[in-house]
Amino acid sequence: QVQLVESGGGLVQAGGSLRLSCAASGRTFGSDAVGWLRQAPGTERELVTAVARSNAITTYADSVKGRFTISRDNAKNTVYLQMNSLKPEDTAVYYCAAVGTDLRFTYYLRPSQYDYWGQGTQVTVSS
Repeated sequence: QVQLVESGGGLVQAGGSLRLSCAASGRTFGSDAVGWLRQAPGTERELVTAVARSNAITTYADSVKGRFTISRDNAKNTVYLQMNSLKPEDTAVYYCAAVGTDLRFTYYLRPSQYDYWGQGTQVTVSS
């Protein structure tokens, strides 16, 4: 059974930092493209960042470029999202998602492209 478990969310003041973790069991992240997506109340789930199987290939939403960084530790089967200079508009439930792929240099932008999802972790940024 595949499980993705996010952790690291919480309440932080604007300008602060958080690091989210996504640990996988039942599958090997090294075979996956992985994304972090978020959903605020009343909005659609949106991509924050994604990484291809090759860690060198990443993409970021314009709203988080220069502030957020995705990384992975395949030995720990864990993907991270480092979030700096947080803003109130970053407040959302953050989800880790993964999809198996043979393509090493492809990341995925749409929620529908991901097969496996974590339960989400709440990030709240106060002004």
